[in-house]
Amino acid sequence: MRTGIATFTLDYGRCPKWLFDRMVILGREMMTVIIAEYGPKEFIKRLSDPVWFQALGTVLAFDWNASGLTTILTAALKEAARGREKELGIFICGGKGKTSRKTPEQIKEWSAKIGFDNNQTKALVYNSRMSAKVDSALVQDGFQIYHHSFFFSEDGSWTVIQQGMNEQTVKARRYHWHSENFKLILPEGRSFVCEPHQAISSQFIVKNPLNLTARESEKTRQISTEIVQGSIKTLLKDIELLEKYATPYSQSLELKFRGGDDWDEQFLKLVNLENKEFKWHPVALEDFRNNKYLKKILLKIAAQEPENYEKLLSLEGVGPKTMRALALVAEIIYGAKPSYQDPARYSFAHGGKDATPYPVDRPTYDQTISMMKQFVQKTKLNFSEKRKIVNELDFQPKTATNF
Repeated sequence: MRTGIATFTLDYGRCPKWLFDRMVILGREMMTVIIAEYGPKEFIKRLSDPVWFQALGTVLAFDWNASGLTTILTAALKEAARGREKELGIFICGGKGKTSRKTPEQIKEWSAKIGFDNNQTKALVYNSRMSAKVDSALVQDGFQIYHHSFFFSEDGSWTVIQQGMNEQTVKARRYHWHSENFKLILPEGRSFVCEPHQAISSQFIVKNPLNLTARESEKTRQISTEIVQGSIKTLLKDIELLEKYATPYSQSLELKFRGGDDWDEQFLKLVNLENKEFKWHPVALEDFRNNKYLKKILLKIAAQEPENYEKLLSLEGVGPKTMRALALVAEIIYGAKPSYQDPARYSFAHGGKDATPYPVDRPTYDQTISMMKQFVQKTKLNFSEKRKIVNELDFQPKTATNF
């Protein structure tokens, strides 16, 4: 089952204290039972499944499809584990907004307490930082990351749950990562820059995003790396060509292109304003003019000569605009077209009510809910509380498919 990105409506409200306190208490009970049953490693892995994560949020009495579930649930789990991290065997770092930027520091603090060596600690910090960079710089889907939580266990297993917002569409999108995807990496397999997510699920599909993590974008990644390894003069000349002819979409209809000897035939064909497909193309939306910072970053990158695309992305100062500019040069000048397909494939984790892309997988849904019911029954909650939660779980699979 591929799961990994879920989309929800933005929730601008605040979680009332009574509800958050209740979620902490229930969260502590659920974590204790699940970890006793399956161990901390499996608990970390389960969190990387969006529907399992959603079901856990439902047990803790939060809305099924509200964006606040992500931020409040991870905060409640972090608070529930406070003081019992070593006993439970899981460590939770980061959170929403400014707290997300404390993730590296918190990883280092916990690593020191449990005796990780320097290399193990560096690896965890790198995994956290790169997952955030990928979802902001390589998956350019219009969602700005504002929440980042990093869960890990003493054996080094980790899960990232981060969320982005798109205020124009009033939607939020959640990204799930799990360390298991990186343990058996082969040259042709996944990496941080090639389909790295645990899997993908979404209610809302973005039209024509720039997806530089897709396998179809491999040529773009290769060319982008090669052009920063080559002559910086050639790269700047390529950027200047885009700078000269590319304008924001709002001005593109007024622009009159004039051909010349320096025009590349493929570029001429692409920027033809009669071509309706070009109107959504990133090069029509980009404003390269007077961008001294971009050129400064490109000079810095070229001087460091990154050995591969992942190293390129990891460099300080490299962000969405840099990776987008290199992708456009790779496509327009060198013909390496990246993927403009949303990496989100499924409506929720098990299908959609309109059978797009396939009918809802009711057996898998039922299995997830049944598992949660068993965990609830094993907690130390009173009978009426257990019955209330089970009733909520019975209701949620029906509402979950009614989007």
